[in-house]
Amino acid sequence: MASGGRVARGSRPRARAESVVVPFPRRGQGGLLDPARLAPSARSLLLAFALLAGAVAAYVVARETALFAVHRVEVEGAPLGVGRQVEAAVADADGKSLLAVDLGAADRVIESLPTVAAASLDRAFPHTLRIRVTPERAVAVVRQGAAAFVISARGRVMREVELGTRARLARIWVPKGAPLQVGSLLEGDLAAAARAATPLAGTPFPPVVSVEAASSGLTLHLRSGLEVRLGDAADVDLKLAVARRVLPLLRPGSVYLDVSVPERPVAGTSTLNSLVEVEGTTSTSP
Repeated sequence: MASGGRVARGSRPRARAESVVVPFPRRGQGGLLDPARLAPSARSLLLAFALLAGAVAAYVVARETALFAVHRVEVEGAPLGVGRQVEAAVADADGKSLLAVDLGAADRVIESLPTVAAASLDRAFPHTLRIRVTPERAVAVVRQGAAAFVISARGRVMREVELGTRARLARIWVPKGAPLQVGSLLEGDLAAAARAATPLAGTPFPPVVSVEAASSGLTLHLRSGLEVRLGDAADVDLKLAVARRVLPLLRPGSVYLDVSVPERPVAGTSTLNSLVEVEGTTSTSP
């Protein structure tokens, strides 16, 4: 125990607390940070402007010189004939810098070709302009007097052809007064006939001589003389699938097959009892 103001043996004196001063950034007048310290230096600004000027100069050189001149045009997705038409449409790009080629304008020129449905263009540096093409698909021949025109699945008049060519395509007969121009799109009944002919192209359907579009509906005239009546333009694929299954089941003397209601195909004969519902076709799945 302590006596006479002495410290008891074995005890240690308490450590003296030390103070630490943390410096804060000086503030300008009004207690705010000094904006002059946050602004970029003149050297930094000079360097930034120099880099920008260099980039602009490099772009101008690449655009206006032969550094990235077009030496090759690659056309993908198109048959040879269509590919040549596309190359001819962008012939003015030859020797021009890839950076100077207006891709949007070139795309519009290519898609104006009656054989092209869609196109997309890319720059393949250093010297190639790449064009991907979706060609129009020929599905029928429109006959107008002594003239014949191939039309696409979209109803676009692709080109004029000689009579007797493209024999595998269905024929659509139109009066002489109907407007037909290469590159234009068919309208009204003609467009409906084109849609009806589209599923026929490249399918094992009996040869179709002509496709008739009238207010009563769509009718296919087969080379055998039989008529296939489709009704309106709805569910044409399904109606054609039903017709393919029913045709081998028709009785001799049938003159038409009506599949306007695909669940109930009806065959017409030249006898008095002309309406005969075809049996064995309960399923209408293609």
